Amino acid sequence: MAEIVLGVGTSHSPLLNSPAEDYPKHAQIDASGRKLLDKMGQQVTYGDLLAQADPSIKDQIEHKVLEERAARCTANIARMAQVIEAAKLDALIIIGDDQHEQFLDDNIPAMLIYSGETIENNPLRMDDDAPQFWRHARSQYHEAGASRDYPVASKLALHLVDELMEHGFDISHSKKLGREHGEGHAFGFVHRRLMPNHVVPIVPIALNTYFPPNQPRPRRCYQLGQALAAAVRSAPGNSRVGILASGGLSHFTVDEALDRHVLNACKRKDGEALASIPPEMLNSGSSEIRNWITVAGACETLETAWQEYIPCYRSAAGTGCGMGFAVWK
Repeated sequence: MAEIVLGVGTSHSPLLNSPAEDYPKHAQIDASGRKLLDKMGQQVTYGDLLAQADPSIKDQIEHKVLEERAARCTANIARMAQVIEAAKLDALIIIGDDQHEQFLDDNIPAMLIYSGETIENNPLRMDDDAPQFWRHARSQYHEAGASRDYPVASKLALHLVDELMEHGFDISHSKKLGREHGEGHAFGFVHRRLMPNHVVPIVPIALNTYFPPNQPRPRRCYQLGQALAAAVRSAPGNSRVGILASGGLSHFTVDEALDRHVLNACKRKDGEALASIPPEMLNSGSSEIRNWITVAGACETLETAWQEYIPCYRSAAGTGCGMGFAVWK
């Protein structure tokens, strides 16, 4: 019997490839017109956030604090890479999202499983006048040189599609990438940052976390995770399978209360707490928490081995990213 033996949750923010001195440059993007939401999902301006922000946030964007937090994030990424390699997985299911990398407004599937034999990651393509800090931050998702094809656990992917369809999930399916961009940031981050020495065949699952109106609701995400675990158990053979949530936690407005609620619920195996998160709180970057909810549903038989939470503020307005790292075994 195949089994999920490892769960992983990881942020994949561009800040994770940015030194502390680049954090204020990211903050300038926030202040210059980026679409921002408050903690209840209402659209606001940077000025609105600044006016209502806790004054103590200013202490958390001092350079020495940013350096310490950036170093902790880098250490956690290295730790997760070691955990994945040590698990000796036969396949890794990645729950990620697509941000107009493969799916545009002509067709955005709510849930899609990719089953091609391989999946392509391409070099970074940016305009020549793109700022160097932004180019460096985004480079963690892309190949440094030529394009590369990574292996896909295609038989497991097809099995998951079949089993999920049998149990009431109307799953979209693809076995070929339709656009030149390549696999996308949520999956490229795993290949480039978490598999430096040994590449595990993946099953890419794309949830539409970002774009209304067909974002899977939190309860459905948790149910999807439960169904994925059952589908893996019904797969032939004795494969060791991992499942990974790529993205989150709260951003671009950091919401420490929401992030800690998610992590504590994961640790307690409190599916109802995760399923009951108001959907309006899961928009913009915070929408990627849906990926964590899915993985939590799949890891009900596992225990949390470790977690770490690092609120990486980058402006006095409270913008930044709540960095979450977790392992279930």
